[in-house]
Amino acid sequence: KHEEKYPVTFVAQIWDNDIFTPDDFLGLLELNLNFMPKANKFAKSVSLDDLPDNDKGKPVPMVSLFDQKNVKGWWPMYEEGGPGQPRELTGKVEMELEILSKEDAEAKPAGKGQEEPNENPHLDPPNRPATSFLWFTSPWKSLRYIIWNNYKWYIIGGLILLLIIAMIGLFIYSAPGALSQKLIAQI
Repeated sequence: KHEEKYPVTFVAQIWDNDIFTPDDFLGLLELNLNFMPKANKFAKSVSLDDLPDNDKGKPVPMVSLFDQKNVKGWWPMYEEGGPGQPRELTGKVEMELEILSKEDAEAKPAGKGQEEPNENPHLDPPNRPATSFLWFTSPWKSLRYIIWNNYKWYIIGGLILLLIIAMIGLFIYSAPGALSQKLIAQI
């Protein structure tokens, strides 16, 4: 009987999907499933320091997928810099990785992506905005989804500040006239 052993490395690559131009590489994540960095619970806490070969030499908590059987969380996506250049954080990805025995895999079939059977795990349709992000075809939708969702409190605060400044300006402008009329009326 011949037996071969391969490294248990999981590689995830993210590419954009361009229609007219070639697809662009966005990021990479390479995980050794025997000795992988522990996933973050929140996307905000993800950085390149979460990888075991980080620039700062900071120790990173490690886990084995084969010991835990199931790992879920956020990991950093990166792009390798050229020679002498550091990695660049290009995104964050949320994944759930699960190791099944052959019997479990046959008992819980899963389709590719969201194809049937979509049960183990169930994948909901992606929550994407209803805009093409071609700003020149629907600029108000693009502004709503891109700018308003990220900066609405700054915009509301700025409008309130402008309203207060306008009221103070109108008071300063009309106060001398009203004051002089009141003084003249008393005489």
